[in-house]
Amino acid sequence: MQHVLEAHDLLKTFRGGDGSLITVLNGVHLSVARGEMVAVVGASGAGKSSLLHVLGALDAPSRGYVVVDGVPVQGGDDVARARLRNRKIGFVFQFHHLLREFSALENVAMPLRIAGWDTRKAQSRAAEILARVGLEARMHHRPAELSGGEQQRTAVARALAADPAILLADEPSGNLDHANAERLHDLLATLARDLEIGMVVVTHNASLAARANRVLRLDDGRLFDAVAHEGVA
Repeated sequence: MQHVLEAHDLLKTFRGGDGSLITVLNGVHLSVARGEMVAVVGASGAGKSSLLHVLGALDAPSRGYVVVDGVPVQGGDDVARARLRNRKIGFVFQFHHLLREFSALENVAMPLRIAGWDTRKAQSRAAEILARVGLEARMHHRPAELSGGEQQRTAVARALAADPAILLADEPSGNLDHANAERLHDLLATLARDLEIGMVVVTHNASLAARANRVLRLDDGRLFDAVAHEGVA
């Protein structure tokens, strides 16, 4: 089985306001296979977003290391990590963070232009991925002209534009109504399978978690199989 993401013995600590050491990740191990969707659940404040930030090279672990598609995340300089994020990792957040003055097509093409693609090639790829998420008729609309669900699907398309090895999503449906959330959940599961990318989704939504191949619970800084852990509890 080919793993597109491997995390080994991750420790993440912070200094609290009173100077005490706070541990949010404590010996986390995680492997994600190509085409696999993994949901991470847990209480608010358990460190789920911190885990995604470390996995996605947005933050450094206090101990341990991450490998994405065979490339170590730690050890390089800021430029190398930025290049890794741009080429190997897609991010989707609760809020879409689209640039409001640009069309959906231009938003999705943006990371490709940053990566050095010429305009025509970048826009061709953006149009292709927007069609895959059901927005071929809306690609020339600006974010304000799109519904909430369409905005978030545009954000998913942008995350997938560079054909990343892994997609990291932090509460991707948390800002959507039920109907749009369900459509997004179906889309994410389908994309993981059809595009054969790895996917780690942090969520409180049971419907989204149910679509995952595995559900893990982050509790007391450690990852557990959710079903087995609840059975022990």
